[in-house]
Amino acid sequence: MPKISQRAQHMPASPVRKLVPYAIVAKQKGIKVYHLNIGQPDIETPQTALDAVKNIDLKVLEYALSEGNIEYRKALTDYYHSLGFTDLTPDQFIVTNGGSEALNFAISTLCDDGDEIIIPEPYYANYNGFAGTFNINVVAVPSGIESGFALPAIEEFEKKITDKTKAIIICNPGNPTGYLYSRDELQQLADIAKKHDIVIISDEVYREYVYDGEKQISMFEFPEVADNVIVIDSESKRYSMCGARIGCMITRSKKIHDAAILFAQARLSPVLLGQIAATAAHKNDAEYIANVREEYTKRRNLLVELLNDIPGVICPKPKGAFYCGVELPVDDTEKFAQWLLESYSNNNETVMVAPMGGFYSDPELGKKQVRIAYVLKQEDLKRSVEILKDAIETYRKTFNIN
Repeated sequence: MPKISQRAQHMPASPVRKLVPYAIVAKQKGIKVYHLNIGQPDIETPQTALDAVKNIDLKVLEYALSEGNIEYRKALTDYYHSLGFTDLTPDQFIVTNGGSEALNFAISTLCDDGDEIIIPEPYYANYNGFAGTFNINVVAVPSGIESGFALPAIEEFEKKITDKTKAIIICNPGNPTGYLYSRDELQQLADIAKKHDIVIISDEVYREYVYDGEKQISMFEFPEVADNVIVIDSESKRYSMCGARIGCMITRSKKIHDAAILFAQARLSPVLLGQIAATAAHKNDAEYIANVREEYTKRRNLLVELLNDIPGVICPKPKGAFYCGVELPVDDTEKFAQWLLESYSNNNETVMVAPMGGFYSDPELGKKQVRIAYVLKQEDLKRSVEILKDAIETYRKTFNIN
């Protein structure tokens, strides 16, 4: 038998996707599954993007430039200028196959085997996978549900910094919690990055979707760390076009950019059709973004209210993205999530949630928590919570949980 690498053996399973086989079996039994587990919006992709692909006038689907085609990078530049970052130019953008590849480029550019990246947790589970791919160690700084998953005390970051620390990764607003970092919190991170000359990798793919009149603050707003910031962006959630696989890595540091472009060349090029769709989506998109933000606000308000009405459930109100980190009155959400798909239904319906153990470095910290994505229409969210409430009661009785 062929040998499997240590890297492959230690690659963590996705907490979002590893329950998919159970969902497939449930559906084969005729059970309807409400997917609260994955950040795949049901919002329609902008028609301009779909039309751009439908009406494509090319005879050859050729390679794109490794750094991304200039038309799309100009569209990105215009977008960032509209945010106030008027110093950015197209040659500071590297177009990638989704935000995931942008993160891979950033990590592989900064780190060697055995280096360390500090991440406040809970964090997007695939950060573990990206780090593991390159033999890099994730050093977690825990936050808690009691604070709504606010940034941990900056002293806790200081304690974790060693000569192997190369970067701090944040997601703002956050996946899996929807937490939105304040200017003061980001200033503290900027100060520590400057003091120790490390890089802040700021994952800002949910930038548009913040609520209650709040504003997302980019790490680009701190000029004192201009050369110590990489911003990760993506069109997947902004325009509900996850399948287009288009993202980008942006940095003002020419040194970092020139190193990262070598990785871009090694993988040849980003998706051509995705760039065409994304370029079109950026045209006259203000109304689209505003309408989607309004819809997510309604979904969030409904979901949080209904969840907190369930006895024993704790759900902080997120300020951004479209996720809630939720504590449930069960013994083990990994077990509970699988039971929902294998052994439970309510009028031939069930729900699928993402256990949050996989969003922590120590799964025990998330043992009673799940991530719920409010990517379904309001009537489906309402029905999902009805099912979840009954499921919790049934589960507690079945397993004698007091």
